[in-house]
Amino acid sequence: MLRLWLVSGAVLGFVGVAAGSFGAHGLKALLEANGQAANWETAVRYCLFHALALVATGALFGLPQAGAARWLLTVAGGSFLVGTLVFSGVLAALALSGVRILGAIVPIGGALLLVGWACLAAAGWGIGSTE
Repeated sequence: MLRLWLVSGAVLGFVGVAAGSFGAHGLKALLEANGQAANWETAVRYCLFHALALVATGALFGLPQAGAARWLLTVAGGSFLVGTLVFSGVLAALALSGVRILGAIVPIGGALLLVGWACLAAAGWGIGSTE
């Protein structure tokens, strides 16, 4: 799992930087014309935040004292990864296509991100109690 969370975080970080740059340059006119620049920016921002969360999850997973909290870190990492793909991916698709119904899917990704943060907090609490 450590490798999965670290690599996934790094890939999402790469995608976030690339998408941010592409949105600011290659897609700027399209996004502004469609009134979707804010959606694209939100998708990129959440992708980058959760790339860092995945890297942190992987780093915590590798700690010897993580022990029993590893299952929470596994749920957190999975929630961050799937939540980011759904939230940022669908929001980016909405920004590019303008298909409004896609907006109904975005909260599913947001809920998964919240689960990830709650599990990360619980894991941090568990790791801290072993010292």
